[in-house]
Amino acid sequence: MTRRTFHRAPEAERRHDLIEATLDCIADQGLQGATVRQIAIRAGVTAGLIRHYFVSKEHIIEEAYRVLIARLTEKAERVTGDPQTRLRDFIVINLTEPVANSRSLALWAAFISQVGVDPSLAAIHREGYIGFRDALEGLLADFLAEKGENASPARCRALAIAINGLLDGLWLEGCLAGELFGESELVSIALSSVEALLGVPIGEGRMAGALMA
Repeated sequence: MTRRTFHRAPEAERRHDLIEATLDCIADQGLQGATVRQIAIRAGVTAGLIRHYFVSKEHIIEEAYRVLIARLTEKAERVTGDPQTRLRDFIVINLTEPVANSRSLALWAAFISQVGVDPSLAAIHREGYIGFRDALEGLLADFLAEKGENASPARCRALAIAINGLLDGLWLEGCLAGELFGESELVSIALSSVEALLGVPIGEGRMAGALMA
């Protein structure tokens, strides 16, 4: 277990550091193992300081899940270029490091096991899903309009639901058994599948490392 070096900082930065320590604990030990004591040890602070920023373990767990989910939508907002490039790169980002790795899978598994029984986590999950899908709908609308294709809200919504399901499935396969696939194989499958759904070529994706720099 790696302890974080905690330092004096503005409140927003302190909260961020504590949430990152929480996510580290959950990835390593699951939700049950992510106690306030363990989070404090990981962050290099006292349990009292954690309670100063978060009223309970449940509160910091909820905030950690909200941050984790929000990062997916943030990546959609970071893609740049013309509509085709943005859509293509969005697909690549969601199937490569750091979105697709063992840590992401561990966090997903820990949280998703509780979404069905914890109303607060379920609400955060729904909010994140809608935000992610809305971002994808926007990318699709821009791309289809540029190509002179039908970019109606109903079509973009249906396509976003289908593409989101496709990405989820390939992401899960890559995280669980990445060694079974060739380099960029899942990305290529995703791109060709999306092209089949759209009926319009979207080209090859850029290397993820360049996108995340």
